[in-house]
Amino acid sequence: MAHEIQLKYGCNPNQKPSRIFMEGGELPLEVINGRPGYINFLDALNSWQLVTELKKATGMPAAASFKHVSPAGAAIGIPLTDLLKKIYFVPDDMELSPLACAYARARGADRMSSFGDFVALSDVCDAATAKLIRYEVSDGVIAPGYTEEALAILKEKRKGGYNIIKIDPEYVPAEIERKQVFGITFEQGRQALEINNEMISNIVTANKALTEAQKRDLLVALITLKYTQSNSVCYVKDGQAIGVGAGQQSRIHCTRLAGGKADNWHLRQHEKVLNLPFREDIGRPERDNAIDVYISEDCQDVLDEGRWERLFTTRPAPLTREEKRAYLDTVTGVALGSDAFFPFGDNIERAHRSGVTCIAQPGGSIRDDQVIEKCNEYGIAMAFTGIRLFHH
Repeated sequence: MAHEIQLKYGCNPNQKPSRIFMEGGELPLEVINGRPGYINFLDALNSWQLVTELKKATGMPAAASFKHVSPAGAAIGIPLTDLLKKIYFVPDDMELSPLACAYARARGADRMSSFGDFVALSDVCDAATAKLIRYEVSDGVIAPGYTEEALAILKEKRKGGYNIIKIDPEYVPAEIERKQVFGITFEQGRQALEINNEMISNIVTANKALTEAQKRDLLVALITLKYTQSNSVCYVKDGQAIGVGAGQQSRIHCTRLAGGKADNWHLRQHEKVLNLPFREDIGRPERDNAIDVYISEDCQDVLDEGRWERLFTTRPAPLTREEKRAYLDTVTGVALGSDAFFPFGDNIERAHRSGVTCIAQPGGSIRDDQVIEKCNEYGIAMAFTGIRLFHH
C-alpha cells in the first residue's frame, strides 16, 4: 500500500498535476497492473461501495459496470438462463461461477453504455469472471483480490496495460468526507445509510403485497441509486439493473431514459433480434451498436441498401413499432426505484408501460395522493422509503 499515487492527469489532459492520496495514512488499495487515471479511480471507488452493499443486502456476489461515475449496470449472481447467455454473448459450454453470473448481468444490462467501463466485483475475481471480462472492451477492474489464473488472464488485456486494482475489503472510511469545488471545501457526513427490507416496509398503495423477489429487486434498485449521479431512476428485473437514468434535471426525463433502456434490454430478447443474420467478421461492439440502432426509430440506418451489407448476410426485416409495442405489453415483474419523490403521476404512467409492478421512492410530494392513485389504477405496489438518495 502507498500513501499516494501520482496520476497522468485529472479529468482532462490539461489538468495537471493529479494524484490520489490519504492524509495521515496509507491508501487502502494498490494498483496491481496498468496505470489507472483520475476518472478510473472515481468509478472504481464508487462502484466498489455499490457492490459491497449489494452483497451485504442480498448475501450474493455482486458486480457493477461503471461509466463516468454512474452505473451502466449492477447485478447479483443469479444464474443465467440460456436466453440471457445468448444476448450477453456467453458461450453455452462456459462454466459460470455466481460472481461471473453477476458480472455478465451487470455488463449486459446496457451494453452500449458499458463500452469502455470500469468493473467492480464484490468477491475475489475467479477465472470464470476474468474470462468474461477478457472479451469485453473495458478500462479496468477493482476487487478484493484475484486468483492467480484470473490475474494472468486479465494482465493480457489491452496489450498488458489493463488496469487492475486490489482494495482492502476491511477498509472503512472516516465518518466525515470533504471535497473542494472552486477552491472552497465542502464537508458532510458520509452517506452510510443501510438499505434493507425495513426501508420498503411502508407500503402506501392498495396493493400491499411484495414478494421476496420484488423486495430483493427494490433493494438492488435503491442501492444502485445510492451511487448514481442524481436525479436518477433505476429499473430492475431478476436481480439486475436493466435501465438506469442518471444525472437528469427532470424526474420524468429520468423515468423515460431509464425506461427506454429497460425496454431495449427486453427487446434484445425478441425473436427478430435474436435471429439477426450477422456476418461472422462483425465483432461484439459492432453487433451491440447495430442491435441498438435496429431496435430504435432509426432502424433504416442499418437496413437501407448499401448499409445492411456491411453487417448482415441477408437484409433483416424491420422490427416495427407495432411489433415492439406488442412485445413490451407482455413484460411484467419489473421493479423501479427513484432517488427522490415522484412529483407527478406521469412517471407512473411511463413506468407501467415498461412492465413495472412495484416501486420504492421517498414520498413527500404535495401530489403524493395523485401518484398513489395512479399506482392503484394499475395495481402497482409502492413503498415510501422516507429517505432521499441524492449522490453528487
